[in-house]
Amino acid sequence: MTPPRPPDADLRSRVENFLYAEAALLDAWQLEDWLALLTEDARYHVPSNDQPDTNPAETLFMIADDIHRLRARVARLQDRSAHAEFPHSRTRRMISNVRIVAQTGVEFDVEANFLVCHFRREGRQRDYVGRYRYRLRRTGESFLIARREAVLDAWELGQLGSVSFIL
Repeated sequence: MTPPRPPDADLRSRVENFLYAEAALLDAWQLEDWLALLTEDARYHVPSNDQPDTNPAETLFMIADDIHRLRARVARLQDRSAHAEFPHSRTRRMISNVRIVAQTGVEFDVEANFLVCHFRREGRQRDYVGRYRYRLRRTGESFLIARREAVLDAWELGQLGSVSFIL
């Protein structure tokens, strides 16, 4: 068996830097700037942890948003009356093991591991661990997000509480 050919180092570095910049926007609650990273046909999914490779049209997903629902989600999260996120949570995202797993024309399928530390008032902290699956679309020298999936590793989601922020 021939090992897979590694992607161009410069391309992988640019993809990594894009994902790090996206994480920084989310951690800083710069949600409007984060929305600008999405294509007009973007999808954001958080599948159930027992069937992470299914289609949201056929299986229950925790989150299955298109760009319109994402914009509405961001508007709700920024509203002072959104008690679940006011004051805003503090998050810190760590991204590792970034891999370009496929390329078709200007689109790239990318996977990366993540750890999102989520801090709420009263000292509550929860850690969300899993794998991101992206479809990035090249736009000039950068990328836009056409699909973003956060696949959680936790067996029991109840212990994680509600996910009121963007993983």
